[in-house]
Amino acid sequence: VKGLQGRFDKDANVVASIKHFMGDGGTDQGKDRGVTKASAEQMMNIHGQGYYPGVEAGAQTVMISFNSWTDTATNTEHGKLHGSRVAITDILKNKLGFDGFVVSDWNGIAEVPGCRNDSCAQSVNAGMDMFMVPDDWKAFIANTTKQVESGEIPMARIDDAVTRIVRVKLRAGLFGKRPSTNAYAGKDAALQDRALARRAVRQSLVLLKNEGPTLPLAKGKKILVVGKTADSISNQTGGWSLTWQGTANTNADFPNADSILAGIREAAGAANVAYSADAAGVNVADYDAVIAVIGETPYAEGDGDIGPTGTLRHSGRHPEDLAVLRAVAGKGKPVVTVFVAGRPLWVNDLMNLSDTFVAAWLPGSEGKGVADLLVAGPKRYDFTGTLSFSWPKTVCQTDLNAGSANYDPLFKLGYGLRTGTRSQLGQLDANYPAGGCGVSDSFPVYGQADRASFPLAIRSGGEFKPLGADLNATFTLPNVSVQTSQINTQQDAKQVTWTGPASIEARGTKAIVLPPQAAQDGALRFDTIVSAAPAGKVTIAMACGANAACGTPLDATALFARLAGKGKQTVKIPLACFSARGANLARVEAPFVVGSSAALTASFTNIDILGGGAKEADAVRCEELK
Repeated sequence: VKGLQGRFDKDANVVASIKHFMGDGGTDQGKDRGVTKASAEQMMNIHGQGYYPGVEAGAQTVMISFNSWTDTATNTEHGKLHGSRVAITDILKNKLGFDGFVVSDWNGIAEVPGCRNDSCAQSVNAGMDMFMVPDDWKAFIANTTKQVESGEIPMARIDDAVTRIVRVKLRAGLFGKRPSTNAYAGKDAALQDRALARRAVRQSLVLLKNEGPTLPLAKGKKILVVGKTADSISNQTGGWSLTWQGTANTNADFPNADSILAGIREAAGAANVAYSADAAGVNVADYDAVIAVIGETPYAEGDGDIGPTGTLRHSGRHPEDLAVLRAVAGKGKPVVTVFVAGRPLWVNDLMNLSDTFVAAWLPGSEGKGVADLLVAGPKRYDFTGTLSFSWPKTVCQTDLNAGSANYDPLFKLGYGLRTGTRSQLGQLDANYPAGGCGVSDSFPVYGQADRASFPLAIRSGGEFKPLGADLNATFTLPNVSVQTSQINTQQDAKQVTWTGPASIEARGTKAIVLPPQAAQDGALRFDTIVSAAPAGKVTIAMACGANAACGTPLDATALFARLAGKGKQTVKIPLACFSARGANLARVEAPFVVGSSAALTASFTNIDILGGGAKEADAVRCEELK
């Protein structure tokens, strides 16, 4: 807060925001927008810790969290914090003495029961001062005005909100000189303090395993660098970088940043460093040491959720990292693994293949800060970082908080080695149970969370095009185009526009047997918005091979005509409908294939197989799909 705001009479300062108030990091099962189950004491003493010094330092804005709060000590349901007077007014404004303004998160008020993006008297009365409703602001103003005129919202509450907003603007000098006259306006260099950022990276890295005197590597050593993340600034920066998810960024998008590979090359000498992303065809014996830079790919918000069919096992989502370590380990050369990820994950299998293991978190623009600790330079640095999260020992170990009953992590809160300290981990247990950590009757096909194993693609004539990870891209083939849209949350869906015969499908790399808990009385379920009645025939099918449908496709023309123009709808098609047409549920490669013969526009998301869904009252009857 002090670094951002400093003194408002100086040009190099901006208004700071502390967020998301509060408990968003403690939701049950780590779910985005989930429920934080904690007593009031735990909320204040654990989840509130960052806000006390933030408010004291003078932060002028606080953003409220999407999560709900259940007080486990009193069994009180406080509900969504966007509508909680206890959280916003009683705790934040009154107890903490916050005198700036409180702002909602993106369309956060719509999650308060009884509210919409264009109307939420409950949130206003709870103490919210500013509302982020980018698509509905005009209607929100009109509706709020009516609620004040009717007495549903006291005028005193409006006066308080306006006072707080104007107060912050006055403090920030926004009623004085124009921002364009700022001494640093338009100067990119003024945005950078790379030396400070590099030091922050050095001090945040945590040495988890150190089996031998490997680090720092002496200059002049021949180093083989492997792993997909070594030369990926996109992976270093993660989500919320340039774009929401950050998935399609390239190194060229970060002209004032360095990859970890660039840092290693500078520190060790470019002539001494070779790089292979997958280690294919490389002779490890030609090198003195191997540095493997691996980890998660970018995600933000719900896209990072691990669903009930998943686990904390990193290799399950990123098998390429396990493969590259297997390619270089056990060859007589020390392997230093740098794990780039925004959270602790189960990596026992990866640690067993590493002599040294470093948690690098998301180092952002300063890959050279990582290299400072890996390669000896003129100035010697040591690891000083310690864990601010406990590290899991098993794939389903949650919650994992210091002080909790049965607290038994692999590495405890505050753990962190120094270069001269040897760890005695030995071989860790790398066994893990089949299936996911949660009991679920849902088998995910496509959605934001948990990286479902059936990526989307479009097909037209003889052409087939997978939809990449870039949420801002448009994918086209003759007769069909796809772009990202919204059904539930921003950028959660794909809008498909047909102009002629084509299909969209969720297709895996091999045929699978649908799990029994999902297949029993199961239904293919998906959320959709159908813009207008189809101009031709619409079909829904499952595919058993590259082109082969599992039996005869279902005629969904009448179904889509019924859904047209009605906004978001959830469709459940019994698997029995597909079986009756010859589908082989023991060999499904593409569980979702929608085709149209003529013009149609529809969006899709949250595609899964729901156990028991066929018995639900709103399931489609097979007779409708002739």
